Amino acid sequence: MMPAARESLLDAAYTALARRSWSTVRMVDVAAAAGVSRQTLYNEFGSKEGLARALVRREADGYLVGVERALGSHSDARERLTATAEWTASAARENALVRAMLTGCWSERLPAPTLSAVPSSSAVPAQRRADGPLPSPGDFVAVVRDRAVAALVGPGAVRPDTADLARSCELVVRLALSCVAAPPGEGGVGELVRSALTPAHRALT
Repeated sequence: MMPAARESLLDAAYTALARRSWSTVRMVDVAAAAGVSRQTLYNEFGSKEGLARALVRREADGYLVGVERALGSHSDARERLTATAEWTASAARENALVRAMLTGCWSERLPAPTLSAVPSSSAVPAQRRADGPLPSPGDFVAVVRDRAVAALVGPGAVRPDTADLARSCELVVRLALSCVAAPPGEGGVGELVRSALTPAHRALT
């Protein structure tokens, strides 16, 4: 199957999930919405569980693409971390699957794929990847922290305070996640992050 057709099926599944709980989403309806046969859908994803895992993997990848974009959005280190925190909060607010992945709180209306790898006999490389381990909230914290450190230090640079920088980056990620669970008031996540980073400015300059 062409990647575009796979994306169309995932788009159809995402749209269906926005309208009803995953337990009531039917594979035949997803296939019809994407304009393919139900057999094509099963050939691509193997099962409804396979479709769910592929959908979760795609939304996880999309969130991390946004992290990379936020980390490249400014020249100032604090503003790059602030943008990353703001993206994390907004992505979780707007995307129920991203929110569930980042917090570990899966509502009954969402699919609940196991985070561990599942046996995969798929001939589709993208599906074999989706059938592999899915990221836990702790995995996301570590991945975003490490990407932030790499973006701020730069390729090949050696800094004695990398451990301090890593702690500052992890603080930002965890602060953003706390704002997902308990949305902040006026000033939002950006103001909180800037305030939190002020005492740690030496690690960011």
